[in-house]
Amino acid sequence: MKILVADKISATGVSLLKEQKGFEVIEAYGSSPEKVKELAKEAAAIIVRSDTKITADTLSTANNLKVIGRAGVGVDNIDLDASTEKGVIVMNTPSGNTIATAELTFTHMLCGTRPIAQANASMTEGRWDRKVLSGSELRGKSLAVIGLGRIGGEVAKRAQAFGMTILGYDPYVTEARAHEMDIELVNLEDAFKRADYITVHMPLTDTTRYMIDEKAFTIMKDGVRVFNCARGGIIKESALVEALKSGKVASAGLDVYESEPLAEDSELRKIPNIVLTPHLGASTREAQDNVGLEIAEAIRDTLLHGKIQNAINMPSVDAKTLETIRPLLGLGEKLGTILQQTAEEQVVKLKITYLGSLGEIDTIPLTRSIQRGYLKAISGDMVNDVNAPYKLKQMGIEVESTKSNSEIDYAQLIKVEAFYSNGKSCTISGSLMGNDKPRIVELKGLDIEINPASNLMILENKDTPGMIGYLGTLLGNAKVNIANMSVSRNNDAETALSVYEMDSVPADAIIEEIKAHENIKAVKIVQF
Repeated sequence: MKILVADKISATGVSLLKEQKGFEVIEAYGSSPEKVKELAKEAAAIIVRSDTKITADTLSTANNLKVIGRAGVGVDNIDLDASTEKGVIVMNTPSGNTIATAELTFTHMLCGTRPIAQANASMTEGRWDRKVLSGSELRGKSLAVIGLGRIGGEVAKRAQAFGMTILGYDPYVTEARAHEMDIELVNLEDAFKRADYITVHMPLTDTTRYMIDEKAFTIMKDGVRVFNCARGGIIKESALVEALKSGKVASAGLDVYESEPLAEDSELRKIPNIVLTPHLGASTREAQDNVGLEIAEAIRDTLLHGKIQNAINMPSVDAKTLETIRPLLGLGEKLGTILQQTAEEQVVKLKITYLGSLGEIDTIPLTRSIQRGYLKAISGDMVNDVNAPYKLKQMGIEVESTKSNSEIDYAQLIKVEAFYSNGKSCTISGSLMGNDKPRIVELKGLDIEINPASNLMILENKDTPGMIGYLGTLLGNAKVNIANMSVSRNNDAETALSVYEMDSVPADAIIEEIKAHENIKAVKIVQF
């Protein structure tokens, strides 16, 4: 497998990849977009930092590509939509530069509290401005941390050590988690109103863009201090400039900007009470080593072991969890495949219900396996866990998943219901026998036991004597070996559902002969 390292990462990371049996590492630092596209054609993985852009055009011929690794946090230089549609995992390294960015943030906070940068400039110019370079103290002040992820949490720890009170805003953090971190969880407006210091640690999204704008500054305290070492664009720069000039904001510190590099004539460069750094968040020796090694390990684990960590466009699965749920993933795929190949009408919705002990685990990977199985016969080998949800959405098929505590006869059960455009629906349910053997235990509301390991012929027929003998003789004469069969009847005893597990698929002529029998209502062939 060819690993394209398009941007320079730490030597330890490159060495780790070169040590892996079956890997060919191509170091192509500083390559043109055309060269990257050419090299990407045969690559199984591409590693980038912030310089190389992975566009839809880059991906257009990268048919062997399985994963793109970003040695760092931001993935602005990677076309996520195109990657997802292509079925390529995109992963980053959110923890490798955590401490470096947290420490830089705190450096900015200290420089925004005591005018260190301004004092240094004054001294190098030969002045002694002791009386005019007065500052403040962190102790006793309130700090609003906007975003309580890894970096936000590390900043909060350091601020607590300085005797600050921490207010936290993060819509995805629970009260219990905030309590563990000794942080008071507040809404965004309260954070703005109450904080003496504000630092942002959120990704740049449509929701967070210009999160701090003119309106936000109007509700903040006079003399507030604001810092951003996360992503440019979270703070509206024009609004910050005016707030600094008016004195609303006493000081600020920025490491990231709406457009980088920062323009030479930017108004930000002319303001004395702001400290600017050129996107140095991850610029420490330790951080560079960490992110390079971390992305190399992630690429290795994904390609060789199927372990996925820190993926942007699909759920992460650690090795222990993967080992536990692997048989369930196989079951989920088979459920999706059977449901699609037996559909009687156009499917508009899939409803997935997890019962029993499945209510206690992360079922997102299982949902994706069902979606992948549903699309397998439609999209072939080009469908995987990454692009299956995207492709179903394109087809207009809604997917809903839920967990239920209803009593069942199995330790765990997956039930999938397909809703048709005509208002009708069809269900299929599966479980594991002996912890690792997938079994279909219900189909179309009837109890049945099917081993989905071979080709299946599913029939609905009038419940009359002789049908099993007729089918057995017909298939035997056609040299189709029946590995197993299962029969179930509905309550009115008029219709029987029979499933034949076969070593091979009958010829079209045989299938047509079965369909033509007066007692046969429906025939479906399922191939895995």
